[in-house]
Amino acid sequence: MRKCLCMMVAAGVAAAVAFAEGERRLGMEQYRDRMLGGWVGQIAGVCWGAPTEFKWNDTVIPLAAMPEWKPEMINEAFGQDDLYVEMTFLRSLEEYGLDVSIRQAGIDFANSEYQLWCANDAGRKNLRKGIAPPDSSHPQFNKCPNDIDYQIEADFAGLISPGMPNSVVALGEKFGRLMNYGDGVYGGQFIGAMYTEAFFTDDMQKIIAAGLAAIPQDSQYAEMVRDVVKWHAENPGDWQDTWRLCLKKYRQDPAYQKCSNGGIDVKINGACVLMGLLYGNGDMDQTIIIATRGGWDSDCNPSTAGGVLGAALGYAKLPEKFKQKLDMTRKFDFTAYNIPELKAVCEKLARQIVVQQGGRVEGDVFIIPDTPVQPSKLELSWEPGPIANSRFTEEEYEKVRFKPHPADVPGNPTERVQGALDVLLPGWKTSANGPDMNPGYRAEYHGHKHVVMTHPLDKDTGVTLSKDVDVPDGAAKLMVTIANHEKGDFTFIAKVDGKEIMRKKIGDNDKVEWQTLALDLAPYAGKRVKVELINQPDGWQWEAAYWGAIQMPLN
Repeated sequence: MRKCLCMMVAAGVAAAVAFAEGERRLGMEQYRDRMLGGWVGQIAGVCWGAPTEFKWNDTVIPLAAMPEWKPEMINEAFGQDDLYVEMTFLRSLEEYGLDVSIRQAGIDFANSEYQLWCANDAGRKNLRKGIAPPDSSHPQFNKCPNDIDYQIEADFAGLISPGMPNSVVALGEKFGRLMNYGDGVYGGQFIGAMYTEAFFTDDMQKIIAAGLAAIPQDSQYAEMVRDVVKWHAENPGDWQDTWRLCLKKYRQDPAYQKCSNGGIDVKINGACVLMGLLYGNGDMDQTIIIATRGGWDSDCNPSTAGGVLGAALGYAKLPEKFKQKLDMTRKFDFTAYNIPELKAVCEKLARQIVVQQGGRVEGDVFIIPDTPVQPSKLELSWEPGPIANSRFTEEEYEKVRFKPHPADVPGNPTERVQGALDVLLPGWKTSANGPDMNPGYRAEYHGHKHVVMTHPLDKDTGVTLSKDVDVPDGAAKLMVTIANHEKGDFTFIAKVDGKEIMRKKIGDNDKVEWQTLALDLAPYAGKRVKVELINQPDGWQWEAAYWGAIQMPLN
């Protein structure tokens, strides 16, 4: 019975996107309204969900833990990577045109100055090493191919491609392949294609069907979409029942964990987006709340869900509480755009894409060709195709401003940290580091350049930096400059010859706090002692330590 129902649902999805050949019309004012609605929906979602990010994994966030929305929260979005990364891709299109090469897009991404994680970080590091796209995302070089990254960033592709899913597919093949492969690319193409349909309808089933039509039907991501649609149809009143089914299949079944990076995997986070869109029933608050409460990447997921629904509703119909305090003049970090400038570049590119796709602009109306979508070919991250042997030429590589630092060495987490210490803090040795958060060298971290990041081995075992120090005569002090992750904290412990001389919590306010701690070594003047500096976990959320300097000036 379940198999038959699944086939019926799949058939219904296919029928929903079978448009007649011809043209679709979209008035310019409707385009502008829905495009802005999509951006503001993203902004609202990421701001509301941000305090919960990765604090609940494989468990539903309690309703009581859902942050209270306050209108002034909306302006916290300007520093969110969920938004400014995709604007890097918009900038490449604006500066080089729609035909910008994937190699130039890779150079632009390599030259970005913001901090990155997961597939984005791995892809950019490859680009900075001279590995050109598409190899920068190939599983041979990138161990995070199925991460959520391009799914987070693909909103831009849909917002400049109203009614044109083939444009979204092509943009995914260009920008999504800088960092993702297989399902990691398809997740972004699915999201982008949902936006293309949201310009014409607020029927969420049709919007989801349009997204599904734009990706390979044999992919695990497409299977996830069909499952969530089916489970919603079977139980439209209980999103947590669907959440439990998603957990069982897309987190606990090994068949769906191949090439997975745990809770950052694109499929389980895409399922949270879909649950928000389906069970939110067109209500922006409920859509964001459900997408957030699903957990895992619980600011990215409500941002994506809020963006798709925002485009379907349009800016004019968004709740006033998401608009009344929005700063229209402030630029997004690391970008050339404030909101009016963002609107302008999106409209400029949309006009070009309509013509590129065989349509035209007549006065204030887009005439958009209703062309069947052609998805990318199926690729599996766990059985990848051959590499392209793609490397930047010497001329291209000259344009990459950030080459690998000598401290950014390959190897396991402990080897990477030790390599960074050998260059930046010579003589200091590290104990074993855990793999979370990719410990090692950071070119910059919140205003400090050339930083070493450590991460505790597990929730009980800290990371220790140690060195035998000759303490000079006089009132000697060892000065340690250190910071927490912006979403976490840890306990700093200092020992001399095994005796604890300082214990201090670093970070407790959901922000980065660079501190310079003075360790009094005067009692050991004239002696050679072993100094141990410990990054001790006091929970298990973002427990990393960032080391800016360790030095001993004399008073």
